[in-house]
Parts: sequence; C-alpha cells; structure tokens
Amino acid sequence: MKLATWNVNSLKVRLPHLLQWLAENPVDVLCLQETKLTDDKFPLAEINAAGYNVVFTGQKTYNGVAILSRHPIEDVVKNNPRFADEQQRIIGATIEGMRIICAYVPNGQMVDSDKYVYKMSWLTSLREWLCEELRTHEQLAILGDYNIAPEDRDVHDPVAWAGQIHCSDGERAALASLVELGLCDSFRLFEQPEKSYSWWDYRQLAFRRNRGLRIDHILLSPKLAKRCVACVIDRNPRTWEQPSDHTPVVATIE
Repeated sequence: MKLATWNVNSLKVRLPHLLQWLAENPVDVLCLQETKLTDDKFPLAEINAAGYNVVFTGQKTYNGVAILSRHPIEDVVKNNPRFADEQQRIIGATIEGMRIICAYVPNGQMVDSDKYVYKMSWLTSLREWLCEELRTHEQLAILGDYNIAPEDRDVHDPVAWAGQIHCSDGERAALASLVELGLCDSFRLFEQPEKSYSWWDYRQLAFRRNRGLRIDHILLSPKLAKRCVACVIDRNPRTWEQPSDHTPVVATIE
C-alpha cells in the first residue's frame, strides 16, 4: 500500500504532470494540495480515467485539497469541524480501513504577522481534532504540505533560516505537539540521504543548487508506523518543464 502527498501548485497547470507521475508511480492513495480550482473546474473525468476515485474541496486561485485512491473512498469530511474556516485546506476519508487526512497547513507569511497567528491557531485546532480522530481510528495517516521544516537538517541553510517562517520555534513546537500524540514522521523512520528536501524556491536556481526545505510530510499513527517499510522523496517531477515547486513524498505500508 503506497501513500503519497504532493503540493501541485495549481492542478490546472500541473494536470499533465500528475497524470504522467501516476502512470509511472501507480500509488494507492495520493493527497494533493494547492489544487487552486473551484469544484466545478476539477478534472474529475481525467482522474477517473487514470484509474482513481477522488474526493476534493477547492476554491478559486488559492488552497484546495484532494484525495485520489485506487480503492473505495468512504466517510468523507471536508475541513476541520473544530475550526471555522473559509479556506479549503483539509479533507479526510476512510480508505481500506485507514483514516487518510490531506492537509495544507497555512504558510504563515512572516513570524508575528496576522497570517502567522492564523497558522498557529489553525495548528492548535488541528491537534484537537486529531486527538478525536486517533481515538476513533487506530490506523491514521495525515499527509500534506505542513509548511514547517521540523529540524535544522531539513533546511539547506539553518543559520539563514533560523527564526524565519517555516523554521520558527513556534511552528516547530506545533509540529512536535502532533508527534506527541503518537504520530511518527515516516521519513525519519529510515536512514535518509543528507540534504533531502521536498520544496525549492523557483528563484536563484534553488533546485539546481539544492537549496530547499523538507516541509511535506506523512505522519503515521503507531499501528501504521510499525508497518511502514519505506519513505522516499521523489525529486524527479521537480526536473520537469514548468514544475510545481514541491515534489512528491511516498510512504510504503506493508
């Protein structure tokens, strides 16, 4: 069972990339973020034709999330019931007995800005909701763009990024509080190459110079973590023409 996450940064633009990647990497479940499409514009027919069921919630220009699955999708929830929010950032569903949550955590823009305050409040409410979900679902995975690099080894230049957005103490503490619920960072269950990142800025030849951040994560409940046999970052789509600034992360569950 392969679970994957990918911030596509506009599904309208990246649909050919998505279909190509799925053809080459037929994962069981794929969580998408930043689809940036209203629901009436979602490419349902194309994704169904690729062999996937899909549920989604979106809005114009910003945000938007979706879950693609080769298996039936049940018990769908859109948004966090503990957090009133017009922004479409969360969708959850049950697939093959696993609770799958796709999350696009707010960027936060700048530490101490209004958007940062919103991000921290959003994360606090996410934790509250996950407490409830974990009581109901022992097999749970929350996949997505967290917009947080957990440690200095997840940052190409820890000194330059120290205290900045994605790397601030508050954000890292909020992510750690999710791990304290019993969730495991699947990527860190295994030995990984140094300087492994999932996002690179479009500017300053960041990808070519590997000046990136690891901000896309797959967190697993204890029961799933015990069955996780691999987690990798697939850098290949970032080399394609007009790529997303993020690249897929894939976890394999026995």
